[in-house]
Amino acid sequence: MSHTAVPRRRPHLTRRLVQLYVGLALYGVSSALLVRAGLGLEPWGVLHQGLAERTGLSIGVVAIIVGAAVLLLWIPMRQRPGLGTVSNVFAIGLAMDGTLALVPEVHGLAARIAVMAAGIVLNGVATGLYIAARFGPGPRDGLMTGLHRRTGRSIRLVRTAIEVAVVATGFLLGGSLGVGTVLYAVSIGPLAQLFLRVFAVPGADPADGTVAPAPEPGTTAVTAPSPEEAILPQ
Repeated sequence: MSHTAVPRRRPHLTRRLVQLYVGLALYGVSSALLVRAGLGLEPWGVLHQGLAERTGLSIGVVAIIVGAAVLLLWIPMRQRPGLGTVSNVFAIGLAMDGTLALVPEVHGLAARIAVMAAGIVLNGVATGLYIAARFGPGPRDGLMTGLHRRTGRSIRLVRTAIEVAVVATGFLLGGSLGVGTVLYAVSIGPLAQLFLRVFAVPGADPADGTVAPAPEPGTTAVTAPSPEEAILPQ
């Protein structure tokens, strides 16, 4: 008697979409909390805030413009964007501006430290949610892996070079650099690794055609063996 192979259950598209957009929204919220804490932003946030100071645009609008500009750099590197890539450009900036409109200024060192800690942890949760959804990398992550492929340099070196340049430029423009920047740098890897495992979609398999291939180490790009490696330095 012949047996018909039963295909493995594919990840539920609805769950993945919910994870993607909840994760991107929470990422914007977490970035806004770091702004309100005033103790230092994540690397790209320093640049966004510096540009916002110079242009008079909101930091969320600047984040959208920078994300779109970085995405254009994918063209010569032949990077392939996904739904998550395009959504990342718009959703994070909109969520960030919305949160800043609702959350007032924070006063007192203890309160600012608490808000900073909440922002960093929430950023880890958000990263785990949207990367585990497997809808493609964010534009900045794709830039890292594109340069990695083009130059042959390690992900760690490329990532460090980009983030140092971004932080330095942002700081010179007036962006907030401080203890929050350092704490974010040392904690986001372990936090994101934890939440990537928590929010992993059961049965997700790049070979089944329903999910993008997993990210490379140190990025959220779409060519690595496992999502847990997405933001971990190599």
